[in-house]
Order: sequence, then C-alpha cells, then structure tokens
Amino acid sequence: MAGPAEGKYPIKAKVYLHEQGKSRAKITHIDIEAEEIGEIIKEGETTYCAGKKGGCFIGLKKEMLERAKKIIEKKKK
Repeated sequence: MAGPAEGKYPIKAKVYLHEQGKSRAKITHIDIEAEEIGEIIKEGETTYCAGKKGGCFIGLKKEMLERAKKIIEKKKK
C-alpha cells in the first residue's frame, strides 16, 4: 500500500468486520462506514472490489465517478 500521494484525498471512515448472525448480518462481511463513500456509492448500487497489497480497491461505475469528482473538487478548495 503506497499511502499518501498526489491525487489521493483522505476519507474519514469507520471499518468493521461484521460477524454473521450478529446485528442482522446474514454473512460475515466488512462494513466501511463513511459519509463521503455513501455519497459516491448509493444504497443498492453494486460495484467491484478486489484485494491489493495492504488493503483493497473499490472500482466505481460511471455515475459513481461523477459523484466522486464532485467530492474531489470540494476537497481541492
């Protein structure tokens, strides 16, 4: 994982390993809770996630990319 770099904008997030059978989890999964992620990936939308060294990569579809660009513009100011 490369860490901070040009063109990377930090997002404050809470990340949880959510155990099956607890708090309504049907399967064990990873929850990433962050307002900005919720603005980019709307409830019910699906996307692609893959592992990478030190973490994971979440791919964004066209509509999500447009929303992400708006957040990036706000962060640049």
